[in-house]
Amino acid sequence: MSIQGPISAPARPGFMSGYLEALALVERLHRLLLDVIKDEFERVGVPEINPVQALLLFNVGDNEVTAGELKSRGYYQGSNVSYNLKKLVEMGYMHHQRSEVDRRSVRVRLTARGREVRDLVGDLFARHAEGLQERGVIGMDGLENITASLRRMERYWTDQIRYIY
Repeated sequence: MSIQGPISAPARPGFMSGYLEALALVERLHRLLLDVIKDEFERVGVPEINPVQALLLFNVGDNEVTAGELKSRGYYQGSNVSYNLKKLVEMGYMHHQRSEVDRRSVRVRLTARGREVRDLVGDLFARHAEGLQERGVIGMDGLENITASLRRMERYWTDQIRYIY
């Protein structure tokens, strides 16, 4: 016996190709962002930090968090975040402390070195934002439209994970 969901019309061919192009672009943009960060860190002489670790430091910011919190925010995969947090603690970019309530849980926060890296990434992003505006690459309306569309896709995919499977 096979279980079938509701029968629905297949996506129009033009929509499907547009969807696949958008997916490929998101993937390429993420890899390109990592390359841009890597180049910046090579330029300023911080080669021991990889781009994923730099983004992790940026996303932690001034907060004190657990690996689970970073994972639940959707930034990282489980083993990826644990590995990178451990490395960042070993290299002196983060402090870690066991939770008093749940001894299995470790809370992390940036050290002074970690805040320097966070600021480097923040400065890089600020320069990019300024350059995008100055060169007319994208305006506020365009940025808001892209962000709103990506949020709708995020909600759709999240719903697929929560309610379909």
